[in-house]
Amino acid sequence: MLSLPTIALHRAQPIVPTSVRPTTLTKAFASLLLIMLGAGASHVHADSMSALIAQKSAQFEPAVPSAKVSTRSTIQRVRRNQAGHINHAHINPASHAQANFNKATPNTTYRYPKVHRQPSAISPAFLSGSYDNVDSEYLPLLSNAESQSSTAAREVISTARKMALNERAIIQGGCWDYLDAVFKRAGVTRDTVHKGAYRQGPYAHSSDIEVGDWLYYINHGYNGVEHSGLFVGWVDETARQALMLSYAGENRREPARYRVYDLSNVYQIMRPTF
Repeated sequence: MLSLPTIALHRAQPIVPTSVRPTTLTKAFASLLLIMLGAGASHVHADSMSALIAQKSAQFEPAVPSAKVSTRSTIQRVRRNQAGHINHAHINPASHAQANFNKATPNTTYRYPKVHRQPSAISPAFLSGSYDNVDSEYLPLLSNAESQSSTAAREVISTARKMALNERAIIQGGCWDYLDAVFKRAGVTRDTVHKGAYRQGPYAHSSDIEVGDWLYYINHGYNGVEHSGLFVGWVDETARQALMLSYAGENRREPARYRVYDLSNVYQIMRPTF
């Protein structure tokens, strides 16, 4: 039998099951404490990271400079110098493209040299004709007279040739009347560049005579009478032999004809002019 105090003491102490040992209870309590502390630490760590991220986000972050992309690159061009060595020069593609554009764009300030065109080599149609008032061997001389003379002389030579060979014109009167009609139709006037007298002279030198001149001379082939005609060109200047356009006129009713005359005694020269 236990005494009353003893019984009271046993009632005041907690009843611990015999199956639960103190060491087991201690481990359980420690595990619970670690779990609680770990959860608190994790919560504190999470709150600290959120605050840190928010703080960093609020701070000014300088903009990262954009990467500079350079369009300038180098292309090696092989050049040869005057000594024959190979040089590698670096050129800028932009400047190379500009140079090509400059080549493609015409330079409006440049003036191309004038092209000196040769005159047409086509022969005049009258050279192939057949005439009874000119020998064919003299037709080239007549053609040269037209192409190589001055403007006024060319008009006279050309007009006289058309009247004589193509139209076979008949003019009332003599040699003076025929040549006067030629000069008027050609639209030219005449200037006297040498003045002499029949039988007395002075007589002109051969160098004084030009194509298209209206000449007064002594006709040694026809009794030495005075005559006038149109000078075409020299056949033999040394012998004073020249091709002339002559008109007999009067009542012969014949067109003017090209003949060779002796011009040893030319006493008057009248030159066509505008």
